[in-house]
Amino acid sequence: MASLEISPGNNLHYEYDAPGQKGQTFVFVNALTGNTGMWQVEEIGPALRAAGYGTLCYNFRGQAESAFVPGIDLGPLTIVEDLKRVVDEVAPPNPILVGLSIGGLFAAQAYLKGAAAEGLVLINTLRKPNLRLEWINAAMVRMAATGGSQLIMEANLPMLVNPEQLAKMRPNLLKGPYQPMKEGEGLYELMKGSVSTDWDFPYEKLDVPVLLMTGTHDRVFRIEEDIAELEARIPSSSHIVFTDAGHLIPAERPARFAKELMAFAATL
Repeated sequence: MASLEISPGNNLHYEYDAPGQKGQTFVFVNALTGNTGMWQVEEIGPALRAAGYGTLCYNFRGQAESAFVPGIDLGPLTIVEDLKRVVDEVAPPNPILVGLSIGGLFAAQAYLKGAAAEGLVLINTLRKPNLRLEWINAAMVRMAATGGSQLIMEANLPMLVNPEQLAKMRPNLLKGPYQPMKEGEGLYELMKGSVSTDWDFPYEKLDVPVLLMTGTHDRVFRIEEDIAELEARIPSSSHIVFTDAGHLIPAERPARFAKELMAFAATL
């Protein structure tokens, strides 16, 4: 574990393990409510390292162990700049950027801004800007202000994950109490900033191989027609559909997720 100091009061927590014989490094980019723990479960981080790959995961400013100065903008521009900053600083060999949800968009944006990458993995990322998406994002912020991350999770999980995963989580949820997020809290500032995300991304400019992963149990963000249209704009892409997972593929099917990452890396 290490910390990249940006300026007084601003730093990025990151965890880096250099690659072994494979020589490639998976750089993991969180979703807004994520943290490095998702990528460090036994079936993903340790499994990839045991197979000879390197891993780099980090937390956005506002997420666990990454600090920010009150009043700073934690919107998409800052997140993308920080991603490029940590990749530049650590300089992992042969990086492959892997982003979950909006993290995939941040990875693609960072690549176009000069972040090194020999491939991109976008997990349930492809979506088009429209009223529906704007409504969902704005409603998430309202829920955060009302009942915090617990309310957001409980309201969305039945539409986000596979039934097996939902059944495992049910005994520990829907019990309260709910704690509203407040102005100045890291996650709340990240969520507020996310409303300004520009989803009109020029996918045709991606000149590296792109692996798309989508889950059919994602009933919040998955729109088949939009995914197909955006995928067609990517010059070099492949697409894996998880019929047994939803939005949170790394958490729902970690072993297969890691296997597909290694298969993709072998093609680069």
